[in-house]
Amino acid sequence: MKIHGLMKMTLLDFPGKVACTVFLGGCDFRCPFCHNFELIDGSAPPLMEDGELFSFLEKRKGLLDGVAITGGEPCLHPGLPELLKKIRALGFAAKLDTNGYHPDVLKRVVDEGLADYVAMDVKNCPEKYALTCGVPTVDMDKIYRSIDLLKRGTVPYEFRTTVIDELHEERDIEKIGQLIEGAPAYFLQSFTDRDSVPCRDFHAPDPDKIKTFGAIARRYVPSAAWRGVEEI
Repeated sequence: MKIHGLMKMTLLDFPGKVACTVFLGGCDFRCPFCHNFELIDGSAPPLMEDGELFSFLEKRKGLLDGVAITGGEPCLHPGLPELLKKIRALGFAAKLDTNGYHPDVLKRVVDEGLADYVAMDVKNCPEKYALTCGVPTVDMDKIYRSIDLLKRGTVPYEFRTTVIDELHEERDIEKIGQLIEGAPAYFLQSFTDRDSVPCRDFHAPDPDKIKTFGAIARRYVPSAAWRGVEEI
């Protein structure tokens, strides 16, 4: 498997772990606010093969606790289950980031115990999902299946939404909350602009909107919190 990026150490990407982050290329979606769009459009060449990754991990035993697999969309890759198996065989915990559009792959990962933690993006309310993902249509049944699978609670998980002033309103957060009600963790991530973001017309919500969104989210997930902003 081709590895498109490697962050050698992070304290943020894997809750409770000192980890590295592995970036895989390709995605079903074309989210106009994506920070890793160079992994989506093919402009970022592969950095290494997975053999080199395993050599790196061998040298990091005792220094790292876990490996976060992100993208792009990792579930697009047929070799993902084997990659996760090898990571865990080396003694590392494995975290999977996913857009939830491959419920069958996610089910295999969960059922076979290949991930110690899963983070799934919930992009927006169903009516605005395709718009937010930058594609003509989205099969929402796939998203619902992935949400329901995680809500069974057989693997620690979180849901998260990158919130953009131009794409999210109060009623959208309400509908997302209804979809994920009862989840143990939900993070509203405030959009931040970067040079790699394809659309330059987006902004983070203002503080009052942030507070309102947080209060709405907590009706459904009492532990809901923000990332990327001060405590609300």
